[in-house]
Amino acid sequence: MTADLAPARARERFRAGLSIPTSGWCAGYTQANLIAVPREYAWDVLLFSQRNPKPCPVLDVLEPGELGGAILDGDVRTDLPGYRVHRDGELVDRPSDAREYWRDDLVAFLIGCSFTFENALLGAGVPVRHIEQGRNVPMYRTTRRCRTAGRLSGPLVVSMRPVPADLVETAVSVTARYPQVHGAPVHIGDPAELGIADLDAPDYGDPVRPAEGDVPVFWACGVTPQAAVLESRLPLAITHEPGQMLITDARDTDYLL
Repeated sequence: MTADLAPARARERFRAGLSIPTSGWCAGYTQANLIAVPREYAWDVLLFSQRNPKPCPVLDVLEPGELGGAILDGDVRTDLPGYRVHRDGELVDRPSDAREYWRDDLVAFLIGCSFTFENALLGAGVPVRHIEQGRNVPMYRTTRRCRTAGRLSGPLVVSMRPVPADLVETAVSVTARYPQVHGAPVHIGDPAELGIADLDAPDYGDPVRPAEGDVPVFWACGVTPQAAVLESRLPLAITHEPGQMLITDARDTDYLL
């Protein structure tokens, strides 16, 4: 069972080439988004995160060229299931190993991921539909703008989970206790209020079938910095493949209020 794996064993599988969404993996351990940028842009990313803490809660910032840190006994270049490489606002590659593109001046940011609180949702009796259906979580660019910081600007990206109407309040209260992994939802109900035209056409991830009586619930998403990197046309950025996260050695309870 992937839920029972230790993080180090999961990372071994990813280093060996397994490419798969990580929702439901390594229950009890914190998952993180990755964005690595040249040192000259690191302050802009840090300021962007500080000004937009809901989608960009920083768990750790590594030194330039550093490959692991306080919450990762591993290698950010190899230990994720998939990567995206962006140059000058274009997606140029989606490798399973980022070593070819790594530079010693890259600063890696580990940003909280909502997969971290899914185990708590399940424990509270809230179904997680994309896990049930064996799919990646759907993610959408919205028309809400993040606060600009230095050379970075971009839209808020959200993840969506259909939740039974009578459990929405439970989902809100459970996730609110995890502010460093996006916390409570940013929107409940009509996706058009976020500028989302079609829930069956996510910008990232997979469409998920709601059950009868489900309500769409939207959380801020750590893919937001990727959208900012593209819009702002940074010369280089290495990020995770959306939904294919870095599984850290930190425990979910480390971020529980």
